[in-house]
Amino acid sequence: MRLNKFLASSGVASRRECDRLISEGKVTVNGKVAALGEEVGDADEVYVEGKKVVVQKYEYYILNKPKGYICSVSDDRGRKTVMELMPSNIGRIYPVGRLDYDSEGLLIMTSDGELAQKLTHPSNEVPKTYLVKVEGTVTESDLNPIRSGIEVDGYLTKKCKAHIVETNKNFTKIHITITEGKNREVRKMFAAIGKEVQLLKRIKIGDLTLRGLDRGAWRKLNAQEIEYLKSL
Repeated sequence: MRLNKFLASSGVASRRECDRLISEGKVTVNGKVAALGEEVGDADEVYVEGKKVVVQKYEYYILNKPKGYICSVSDDRGRKTVMELMPSNIGRIYPVGRLDYDSEGLLIMTSDGELAQKLTHPSNEVPKTYLVKVEGTVTESDLNPIRSGIEVDGYLTKKCKAHIVETNKNFTKIHITITEGKNREVRKMFAAIGKEVQLLKRIKIGDLTLRGLDRGAWRKLNAQEIEYLKSL
């Protein structure tokens, strides 16, 4: 692992700030002043300004969030939070991104701030897929304004993928994949074409799914899933 990434992932500072510390000679590896771009491994001893860097062990979970919970570690209005669905002794973790109170589905819970930033920052365009249920019949052509970008709250949404998976006279179910994550964005996109969302469920982040996970249940991510999310 590159030294700046090692330092950043251990909570020393941002990668840019770690590069500055390295270039100023404030970082040593095995007793020698480190160089920019240097690689380090598990057996190396790294010090910053004379203080040993201890590797932080992060936790990674996937949660199938039900409706009626907010994506926060606490709430001053007394609403239930997703933390109440996790074990009480789980330690310091937090939800990555948001699913609003009335939405449900796939939520990542972690203590890894770098991964959280990667998954949520709009510039990274991480695809997130939702199952949307709206009242009445919707046609594929009705979805074209959403696919091409539609004005919401004074801004134009990015192009996205959307297709119908079930429809009848009472309701229509749609899969929509977006790369943004603005507040209540999917609901507002459908409101802009005159459709109120009855059900909103996140079913995928990239290719990671909720397969086998009941509503309200959680599990640890395995090593392959963690590496996959970091690669997005």
